[in-house]
Amino acid sequence: MYNDKKIIINIGRQLGSGGREIGKKLSEIYKAGYYDKELITLAAKSSGLCEDFFKKADEKASQGLSAMFSMRVPFITEGSIAGVNYLSNDSLFKIQSDVIRDLAAQGSCVFVGRCSDYILREDPACVNVFICAPKKFRANRIAEMYNCNLDKAEDMIERTDKKRAEFYNYYSYKTWGRASTYHLCIDSSVFGIEGTCDFIKDFIDRKMAK
Repeated sequence: MYNDKKIIINIGRQLGSGGREIGKKLSEIYKAGYYDKELITLAAKSSGLCEDFFKKADEKASQGLSAMFSMRVPFITEGSIAGVNYLSNDSLFKIQSDVIRDLAAQGSCVFVGRCSDYILREDPACVNVFICAPKKFRANRIAEMYNCNLDKAEDMIERTDKKRAEFYNYYSYKTWGRASTYHLCIDSSVFGIEGTCDFIKDFIDRKMAK
């Protein structure tokens, strides 16, 4: 229905809520580019920096929530040997933000995390969704996914959600997971992954039809 109309779907998610799977399904439905950890590779290629440094900084605010933190980053440019420079997590975030803006300018996209909703806040084609679920539901999914016990799964959830919240709150000046931050917040345990995807699709279609 919207093949000729750009749609940007930005997905925030709690660990284990199914945000990645739902994002992939939506990208297939709307024939849109899908970008989650793919953004790390694209940002590295765009900047000429080592991909490992983007991985280490992925969805992490500057250490101590301070822009003064910096890390040693090797630049590898064509026709020269590797040198050493210093880049803060904030600088790496800016590089990745530019990649997100460039991709969104080219056509329909689904972005998972990375503050994409805030980065693209001026784009009227955006639909911003937050996917959550009760901890028990998420822990069961994580335990099955990573073949671990529930205690380890719950620990992964607490650490990852804390990291994502600090990253989002620091760079967006908004609150991760708060309903007022998004167009739609939905509990994926109510309808399951497939049903949640269908619900979000209906919401997107109705919003974009305005």
